[in-house]
Amino acid sequence: FFATLMRGVRRRLSTSPAAAKRLCEIRRSSPAPGAPVANSALATDPRPRLLPLLLHALPETGGRLHVTTQMYAWDSLAQRDEAMERAAKDPEAQEFFAAMRNGCLEEESSIYVEATGTLQAVGLDGICGFDGGQDGDNTGIYEFRKYQLKLGYTTVPSFLEFYGAGLPSKLAADPNAKLVTLLYSDIGNLNEVFEVWRHNDVSAMSLSREASRKAGEWRRSIASIAELAQSFNTTIMRPMPTSNWF
Repeated sequence: FFATLMRGVRRRLSTSPAAAKRLCEIRRSSPAPGAPVANSALATDPRPRLLPLLLHALPETGGRLHVTTQMYAWDSLAQRDEAMERAAKDPEAQEFFAAMRNGCLEEESSIYVEATGTLQAVGLDGICGFDGGQDGDNTGIYEFRKYQLKLGYTTVPSFLEFYGAGLPSKLAADPNAKLVTLLYSDIGNLNEVFEVWRHNDVSAMSLSREASRKAGEWRRSIASIAELAQSFNTTIMRPMPTSNWF
């Protein structure tokens, strides 16, 4: 199923007029007190069938716990609206979402643009080129690295310039970690940037951090980025059974 879904995502993103602006939606759901988190991991969850769900995960540490996170790939906001409209008319989805709302304290959604130019400059194709962790023997972890940058029109372009300058040295220092995507906000909290990395496990993530500290260009880039940032946060996410990324 994953291979079929990702072929469709890659074909849509690579051939549409909006291919230069790949969109990623991050949705979070917080359970109401006493509501089982497992509600969002039921085998009957229709989202993988109806929506281009990539990652469905729970935080292990680094932030609020029990808040499920879903990542979706879109080629345009119009395509997103069409998919949501179809899901709203699906009987199974109607029942599922009604149950979800009853057990949900709050939900939030933000739309991000993938920094394709920065990724492609180092030979990465972001979401389109990621295999979903299918080449590994075990389910890995996803490291969400979030930067809240200062306001201003030039802040995100400056971030991407600094990040792109140091990224080759970081990737060379640690060939085992996978940079899945790099995103900056379009709708939601402005000037927010996400790195999403996949590691085999927490130990591999720690080794990745140690290796990156020895990469001179990366360290210089981070020093420049620190001047732009208001805050920085890392969260370890573990895929749920309904996730298409493992």
